[in-house]
Amino acid sequence: MLTLFTIPKPFAGHIGLIQRNAIASWTLLPGVRVVLFGDDEGTGDRAREFGIEHRPQVARNEYGTPRLNDLFEQARQGASTSHLCYVNADIILMSDFAQAAARAIRAKKRLLMVGQRTDLDVREAIEFTPGWEARLRAEAAQRGVLHRPTGIDYFVYHRDLWGRIPPFAIGRFSWDNWLIHRARQLRVPVIDATACVTAIHQNHDYSHARGGAKGARSGPEARENFRLAGGRPLSLTIWDSTHVLTPDGLEPRRFEAALGGGIWSYRRAVGA
Repeated sequence: MLTLFTIPKPFAGHIGLIQRNAIASWTLLPGVRVVLFGDDEGTGDRAREFGIEHRPQVARNEYGTPRLNDLFEQARQGASTSHLCYVNADIILMSDFAQAAARAIRAKKRLLMVGQRTDLDVREAIEFTPGWEARLRAEAAQRGVLHRPTGIDYFVYHRDLWGRIPPFAIGRFSWDNWLIHRARQLRVPVIDATACVTAIHQNHDYSHARGGAKGARSGPEARENFRLAGGRPLSLTIWDSTHVLTPDGLEPRRFEAALGGGIWSYRRAVGA
């Protein structure tokens, strides 16, 4: 069993619609327990709607943005499972995710599993009727775009993996790259499940972020995240994973094939 957790943005307008789509998809995953954190508008309502756990209190920074360290620590303390998964609240997951996570955990108990997402415009509520996965996969194959390996939206990991996490602002750049760096620093297998998991990112604007998309990338919170993460040499991506999960099993990553990743700067930085 896996504990899957997130902290949604306010459930208003298009963001509210796509977050409801995402959370609904998670509740259909076998062997997965879902927990919603935070007290933004609509979060408690969605938890009640789907009959899932809600924990409203999360520490925030001076801008009111939730802090990653408190979120992850609360999830760890409250989990009844050995493995957890943080996922961004706009990501639709399907049955292949649960299957991939189970396979990865069987192979490597102490691990971090990540994967690239498929970006897709979703403007309507999804009807989770029989055949919904096949319909969504077909739509993603036709209109979706595989995102660059710099975007990391789900993290499956052993509950005691991280140790101390810096007080990153969630939803701003750099913290996700730091998590890969931390796992590599701890010599924990980092598994790229892109070949086995179709994770649908529902495209949206950045009106929720202070300063919009530019603020999320380069505003004061992003700059502080970047500082806490140690700077660009340690900004690792999915291509810096140590293993790849394929339909045939788990294989070591061939680093020479991962052109464009940060592995070479990583090796210079930590001597790996």
